[in-house]
Amino acid sequence: MAISIICKFPLPSHTCSIFLKISFPGGSDFNAPIRRNNKCLFRFSRICVVSSHTNQKILKPNRKSRFGHPISPYDSDEDDDVLTSDEVMGSSRVNSLRQKCKDESLDVKVSGQDQQRLKFQNATHIGRDSHHHSERGSKAKLGHRRPTPEITQDCREKEASGSLAKDRFSHLAEELDLDERWFPLLDYLSTFGFKDSHFVQMYERHMPSLQINKTSAQERLEFLLSVGVKHKDIRKIILRQPQLLEYTVENNLKSHVTYLASLGIPDSRIGQIITATPSLFSYSVENSLKPTVTYLLEEVGIEKNDLAKVVQLSPQILVQRIDTSWTARFNFLTRELGAPRDNIVKMVRKHPQLLHYSIEDGLLPRINFLRSIGMRNSEIVKVLTSITQVFSLSLEENLKPKYMYLVNELGNEVRSLTKYPTYLSLSLDQRIRPRHMFLVSLKRAPKGPFPLSSFVPTDESFCQQWARTSLDKYLDFRQRLLLKELARKYERR
Repeated sequence: MAISIICKFPLPSHTCSIFLKISFPGGSDFNAPIRRNNKCLFRFSRICVVSSHTNQKILKPNRKSRFGHPISPYDSDEDDDVLTSDEVMGSSRVNSLRQKCKDESLDVKVSGQDQQRLKFQNATHIGRDSHHHSERGSKAKLGHRRPTPEITQDCREKEASGSLAKDRFSHLAEELDLDERWFPLLDYLSTFGFKDSHFVQMYERHMPSLQINKTSAQERLEFLLSVGVKHKDIRKIILRQPQLLEYTVENNLKSHVTYLASLGIPDSRIGQIITATPSLFSYSVENSLKPTVTYLLEEVGIEKNDLAKVVQLSPQILVQRIDTSWTARFNFLTRELGAPRDNIVKMVRKHPQLLHYSIEDGLLPRINFLRSIGMRNSEIVKVLTSITQVFSLSLEENLKPKYMYLVNELGNEVRSLTKYPTYLSLSLDQRIRPRHMFLVSLKRAPKGPFPLSSFVPTDESFCQQWARTSLDKYLDFRQRLLLKELARKYERR
C-alpha cells in the first residue's frame, strides 16, 4: 500500500512544495505498519521538492564535506567525494598558515610542494567562484573573489622567531608558571637588556606587568624614548616601576609629561626626571602632583621661578609627603641651630634633597661634626646655607679627611671655612691636594696659611693667576700625582 502527500510551505522569497510517497510494505493494511523491536517503521520511497525559486536545484542546507568544512547548500556537478585542496593539504596546516599570513598581512611566493598544493587550491576556488558569478550577475566580479594568501619567507621567519622565543623562555615558563602568550613581551624587553633574572624580579614584584600585550608595551616605551628617556635606562625604569608597562599613553603618560613641562622644565630634562622618578606616573596629576607643588609654593616659600630648578635637582620631591618632611626638618633646624626660616628655605632651594635625609642618621651627625671642630651654631648655619650639600657628604671619607688636610697641610684654622665654605664641597684628590702640591713644586706657594681662594677658580684660571704656567703642565702633574696616590692605596690593601 502507498500514500502520496503534497505539502506547500511559503518561504520569504518563494513557495516550496514537497511531494512524499509513503509505502507500507508487508500488506495493504494502512493500520499495519512494520513493527520491529517495539518500533514503528514507515518507508518513504520518494521525496521531491517543487520550488518557485529561480534556482530549481535541490536545497541541502548545512552541507559539510567529509572533513567537516561547510560547503554550498546547492547541488553541484562536482563529485562530493573529490577532496578540496584544503583537505589534500591537511586542514590544520592550511588554516595555520593562512592565519599566520593573515595576521601579518603578508603577500608571498611559494615554492616546492606547497606551491603545487596551492595551485590546486586556487583552481578549486576559481571554479566555485565562476559558478556563483554566473548566478549572481553583475555583482560577481573577479575582484570580489576571496584572495588566497601565500606563504612568504617573512612569514616563516616570524614563525621561526616565535619558536626561538618559546625555546628560550620555556625553562622560565616552567619556573614561574608563565603563559606562552607572554613570550612576545619577554622577547621585546630583551632588546633593552633584560635577562631571565630581571623577569623573575618583575614577576615577584608585580606579576601583571608581564601580562601586557607586546604592541601596547612597545607603544608606551617608544613614547618614553620620544620624550628623552635613554634606551639604556629603560631597563632600570621598568625594574623600579614595572607597573609603568600598564600605564596608557593617552590617559597617563602624556598628561604627566605635559604637567612637567608646565612647571617650566625644559624638554631636554624631562627624560632625566622620568628616569630618576618613574613612580611619578603612579600619582594623580590633579590629586597628588598639583597639591604638592602648591604646598612648595605657598607653605615652604619656594619662588615660582625657582620651582623648575628644585624639581630638576630632586624629582622625588613631587612624590613624597612634602608637608610631613618639610615640617619635621624645619622644626629640627630651628630648634637645633636656631636657623631662621629664610635660611632654611634657601637650603631647600639649593639642595632639596635635604627633605629626604634622615634627621637622626643624616642631619644631626654632620651638625655635631662641625661643632666638634670648633664651629658655633651661627657659623654652622652660615656654612649650611651656602653649601647645603654638606649634608650629603660622608663623614669618614670626605669631611674628616678634608678638615685634617686643612689644618695639617694647609696650615689653616677652622674659621677660614666660614669665609670659604666651598672648600668642603671640593674634591680632595682631584682639586685640593693637586693644586696645593703643584704650587709647592713650583715654589710659588705663599708663606703662612695656604689661601683657600686658590681652590675656587677653574683649572685654566688657576694656572694663569696662581701657577703662571700652562694648563697642560698642571694636568700632567695632577695625573702623575693621582697615579702615585692610587699605587699607595693599593699597597695599603
